[in-house]
Amino acid sequence: MKNFTVVLSSLRPVRFLIVAFTCALLFLSNVVPAFAITSTQSDPEKATTQLLETQRETDKVAKEPPPGLEEVQRKSNEGLNEVQGAADIEKQKRPENSQGATSVRDEVENFLGKVTGNK
Repeated sequence: MKNFTVVLSSLRPVRFLIVAFTCALLFLSNVVPAFAITSTQSDPEKATTQLLETQRETDKVAKEPPPGLEEVQRKSNEGLNEVQGAADIEKQKRPENSQGATSVRDEVENFLGKVTGNK
């Protein structure tokens, strides 16, 4: 019990920092999901059609014996992978369509520059 009180008394100077960090963590964990509201909404009809087609393909493959190497390679070369094919390929982030994207590091440096007044 004596060790516990020694640890608590040694934490007294940093107690404010611990509380501030905990409050900031709680605040950010509640705010970040709100950013998802601004994202574009997809068409539910279109998504259901794609999902059903993927399910049909999965059921067909499950009823057959395991495919050979050549068949797997052929299907994989048609799109992103064997199961998904070319579905939503335009929405996937790849080096070809991400040339203008900024990295997380650049965004953080830009933000810190604005906060400190250096930019």
